[in-house]
Amino acid sequence: MATWLHPATTFTWTSFSVHPSTVIGIAALGGLYAWRARAGEVDPVPQDGRTPARAADPSRRPTSGQTLAFVLGLATLFFSLNGPLHDLSDDYLFSAHMVQHLVLTMVVTPLLLAGTPGWMLRPALRSRIVAAIARRITTGPAAFAIFNVTIVVWHLPPLYNYALENHPFHIVMHLCFLVASTIMWWPVMSTMPELPRLSYPKQMLYLFLMSLPMTAVAMVITYSSTLLFPLYAGAPRVWPLSPLQDQQLGGLIMWIPGGFVFIAVLSVAFFRWVREFEHQEQDAVTV
Repeated sequence: MATWLHPATTFTWTSFSVHPSTVIGIAALGGLYAWRARAGEVDPVPQDGRTPARAADPSRRPTSGQTLAFVLGLATLFFSLNGPLHDLSDDYLFSAHMVQHLVLTMVVTPLLLAGTPGWMLRPALRSRIVAAIARRITTGPAAFAIFNVTIVVWHLPPLYNYALENHPFHIVMHLCFLVASTIMWWPVMSTMPELPRLSYPKQMLYLFLMSLPMTAVAMVITYSSTLLFPLYAGAPRVWPLSPLQDQQLGGLIMWIPGGFVFIAVLSVAFFRWVREFEHQEQDAVTV
């Protein structure tokens, strides 16, 4: 059995560790958003062939709701990668690690996408290579494959255990989750007609299918009678759970709350589809 890398201090709910790499990354995201928001306020206005002036365009600003969503996404990202949740997930409990991963993939990335208007990202599509790659990876089948392969591969015990032992590799794991989940949510939340959302019926099928691979991984973890992630076996017990019970709880967290998110969003897509269908019928009757 692998030797547990004991934390430097005993866990307490009142302590709050902060990791510089997360602060730098979050600050960079926030700065990039602020820069793009400011750049979107003005557009070049030609003046008789002379150097274009810069004119304000109020329509090219994030709405207050979008800004709030993005800020909440950054705040959630910070609190998931720092403080008690980070300490529990890295040093003590597999189940806490599953909570952290769900927050990253099911809360943080949807909030960041909801807060980012399409015009902010459109300049990136001026590159033919970027545009071609974006069109390929944001289709339903590609997004499905990218997210689920990422989830399955990173939960293979050798990779998962290696990430626990090597912090730089652990950072790569979290970055993969963030990127893959952003791509995964794109077919449902896109605000760019160049990279469109799926139709509502296709969204429902997509979300239903999306829940299946993660459920399968969660079932394997939940029903395993052996420890798949032995590094947690030597962790100090902060809850009255054995290492195997902690692993089973982690599997259930991935299984039930994770599946619920997909079903909840599927339900929203269904009701939007019904409303759209009713409006089409009303328009037909009016004509």
